[in-house]
Amino acid sequence: MQGSLTRWMGLRTEDIRKLWMMLPIFYFSGIAESLNYTAFMALFNQRFGVQYLPYIYIAEAAIMPLEGWLLAKLANRLPKAKLMTTLYLLMIGLLVLNGAVLLGFKLGGIDFRYYYPIMFISSNFVVRQLTLLLWSTAFDLCPTQQAKRLMPVFIASTTTGGITAGVLAHQIGKLLGTEAVYALAPVLMVFGFIFFRKALARYLVPLTLKEDLRLKSQSGTVQAEEEEQQLPAGYYAKQMLRSPFLLCAVALMTLMPAVYFMIEYQYFTAAEAKFPLEGDLTSFYGLITAIQFTFCLLLQTVSTRLMNWLGASNMLLAITVVFFGGFGLTALFMNQSLGLALVSGSYAVFYILLYYIAEPCYQLFFKMMPISKRDGYRYFAQGVAASGGILIGSLLSLLHSFGLIQLSLLAWLGVGLAAILVIVAWYGRHLYIRELVKSVQSLHADLSDIAESFIGGIRSSKALSAMLGYLKHPNDYVRELALEVIGKAKDSAFLPHLIGMIGEESSRIRIAVLRAMNLQSATIQDLVQVASFLEDEDPEVRAESVKLISKATHLKSQSHFFIRVKLLDNHPRVVHEGVKALYSLESEESYQACDEAIIKMLDNGGEWAVYGCHTVADLKLDSYSAWVLSLLDDHRPAVKVAAAACLGKLSHVEAIPILLNMVPLADQELRKAILQALVDMGDKALPALSGSLNHANPFIWNAAVTALAELLDENKLRTQLVDPCVNRMLASTQERALSEALLQLGMKGLAELANQRCAELHNALVGGAWAVMAKFVDERVVATLREATKDENEEVRENALEVLAEGLGDRKLALALLELLKQGTASSDTAMTEPLKLLQEAARWSDDWLKDIAVYALSSLERDGMREERKFLTMLDKVIFLKQVSLFADLSVDELGLIAGIATEEVHEDLTYLLRRGQSNSAMYLIIEGNVELSNETGVGETVTIGVLGPKQPFGETTALDGSPSAVTAQAIFDEVRVLALQGESLSRLVRLYPEIGIGLLHASSARVRLLENMLLKMA
Repeated sequence: MQGSLTRWMGLRTEDIRKLWMMLPIFYFSGIAESLNYTAFMALFNQRFGVQYLPYIYIAEAAIMPLEGWLLAKLANRLPKAKLMTTLYLLMIGLLVLNGAVLLGFKLGGIDFRYYYPIMFISSNFVVRQLTLLLWSTAFDLCPTQQAKRLMPVFIASTTTGGITAGVLAHQIGKLLGTEAVYALAPVLMVFGFIFFRKALARYLVPLTLKEDLRLKSQSGTVQAEEEEQQLPAGYYAKQMLRSPFLLCAVALMTLMPAVYFMIEYQYFTAAEAKFPLEGDLTSFYGLITAIQFTFCLLLQTVSTRLMNWLGASNMLLAITVVFFGGFGLTALFMNQSLGLALVSGSYAVFYILLYYIAEPCYQLFFKMMPISKRDGYRYFAQGVAASGGILIGSLLSLLHSFGLIQLSLLAWLGVGLAAILVIVAWYGRHLYIRELVKSVQSLHADLSDIAESFIGGIRSSKALSAMLGYLKHPNDYVRELALEVIGKAKDSAFLPHLIGMIGEESSRIRIAVLRAMNLQSATIQDLVQVASFLEDEDPEVRAESVKLISKATHLKSQSHFFIRVKLLDNHPRVVHEGVKALYSLESEESYQACDEAIIKMLDNGGEWAVYGCHTVADLKLDSYSAWVLSLLDDHRPAVKVAAAACLGKLSHVEAIPILLNMVPLADQELRKAILQALVDMGDKALPALSGSLNHANPFIWNAAVTALAELLDENKLRTQLVDPCVNRMLASTQERALSEALLQLGMKGLAELANQRCAELHNALVGGAWAVMAKFVDERVVATLREATKDENEEVRENALEVLAEGLGDRKLALALLELLKQGTASSDTAMTEPLKLLQEAARWSDDWLKDIAVYALSSLERDGMREERKFLTMLDKVIFLKQVSLFADLSVDELGLIAGIATEEVHEDLTYLLRRGQSNSAMYLIIEGNVELSNETGVGETVTIGVLGPKQPFGETTALDGSPSAVTAQAIFDEVRVLALQGESLSRLVRLYPEIGIGLLHASSARVRLLENMLLKMA
């Protein structure tokens, strides 16, 4: 039952674990909040007077800015977890204090009328801040995607708490009085606090280790500097006054609460008149609360679908219409028997729509703002709207409190205000589209999703029709955005307008046009016009056209005719899409031609083979698995990556041993592809992966353990994976002693390389342990804790290790990981009396690099110190050399080995030209020995020297990346020069995989530019 419910809700193992701890927080807090609200409202309205409610709200509007300022100061001084704990305890303390006073009044038979405004303000503070604290807890303790999955469950838990509170208030109010209802609230908050504290300790404290330290060490000067950098509130006020869109947004955010506060006043006034006895009034409030939250629970089941269908803009408009209708019914029937029922129902619905539906929709208003100023606009607008809404609603309600108008006339004023609200919401929808277009250049990547969320999926929406006007906009970004929004509407009515854009000059716009088209009701003439894209000069456009035509299933034979021709296209992407399209159309007569196309792709190699693997994987063509398996031996990295990914999607478990053996010498991209392939194979891969749990190579062990951690559920992880992991992690080795032995023998370079390799092997073991740990604890907590264990600050590291010592996740695994991390920071205590014997043992170790280092050291000792120079470097010589080049200093030994494998050694005689100005260059050079002069020609034909480069310095890197003509001449001088050459294609891949290499190349180029500038200054 639980498993079926979990699958239906889309929850994961880590979600279930977190729900068990966090749901009681939301449930008990939901009960406490509603009991508190119901009780203090009943007490204030009965004992002080509902006519004074507007005065209290006006006082609160004045107090709220001070409240926000004090809480902000508190947040700057306390660590996050301590701040949240302090706030929770403060709220419990306020409720306990008020509850004690109320019970004292009841037991002592006394009363003090002017105490109730104080009780109201302090209790309402708890309502406001507890709500914010609950949602803050949800988002702080859950990663974004997890929060999206769990938020409906949290809301349902809080809502259920509200229903429970309504039932409790309805019963206890009659039996024991309102004071007992109020006193029960802090008791339930204490139950929630037990789980609240545990959740913070497990999920938040590890995330804030570094932030807590920063708060401790932060000086007043730093705080002052941060405050100076903040924009003043006046800036946001001026910007909002200049923007009709923002003014409309603030007006909507202000008027909606104002209408709510007016209906709330109507509800409390009508209820007090109907129920003069305090116990009956409290019981009635409890009944309405139970009904209110029951409606909320039912609404949550359809709210997501409603939001996706209507969009935020139409949802807000619908809410304003409901507000108008609710106030209209209230005004019509206020003095009749249905009056109380209608005003109570309107109040309950308004509350849910405002705080549970409208508030999230408001956030889309600020997505248009620059990200650096977005929060400033949001907080300023919310502050203005909160105070403004309270003031407007309270001031209008005062007309009745002063006796100037009757309650029914006040209801008609509410109808008028609600009508204005509808107009503002209607106008705001159109302003939003304009603002979307204005912001398109700075926020283009996110705007289509924002537009879809705000506009919704109503096909007849005028907002979508208005997008047609932007298809002729001079800005390509605006047109592309309009096409994306039209495409997401999936309306075939736009097809004639889109076909008219076939002749667009920009290939990016042509692709966007194709993606926006819907051919479900296209005619043959329409299909013929779309097919003209199949001859486009851009292969991306041709491929997109093939994908689109395959969707015209009602014209299957015509689509098949157009697509089959593209199997002969000269670009593999187009052929790839063509084969997939024919399979999707179930064109069996073309399957033989498809097979021939696939064979051609796999046989051609290179980019063709990459797309061939994608095709086989997407169509699940198992018959090609042996061919794909052979591509793992291809010398091109991109082909290996595509082949590994393909084998994973085919679930070809016979490839697992080969894939695992490739891991130690694979680069970052290939390792990720292999790991994903192992995971994609699913349960079929479990036996082979389990057989590698005791593998001697840490990298292969890491890959197997990481894949198993993804495939096994939590129970199987504990029973099948934890013990083998712990045993492998704590297995003693002599690997760390190798670097010390080499140092004793005077081989510093080899010792540094061996030490780095040992650190990499250690990190592989640690990485596997973290991968398993992440399945027992929140992944974000593990990622933060992992970074903290490597932090430069000793206190941060010690705090992280202390979290592990507490037994995070699985205690046995956490303690083993703690021991492994301590080994990584401790020096080897292995006796070093016989370094030569250790080298002989290391020559038989399982790790290839440590073995090669030991063999290399032994061969050096056998030469008895003879300086026999090798004409060419061995692989290990290249690795040692590359390690000393600043560009590659941060790479692992395996990665250095990959570069050494593709680098060729060249020897050039004295005065040989390696580069010539104006001639294309396809390689970057690293000087091993010798010197190279860089020179250039002046405008009068003279040759001037820019600089002379020596060992370990690169040149030719800027032109090697794009094959452009060299801007300088490079010539060997003084003697022969030995260099390592890296071809441009290989260099481009290195820069993509390792951005730090690109940064290093940029620094090297900048240094030469400075040399050139100095030379020009001297010539001037």
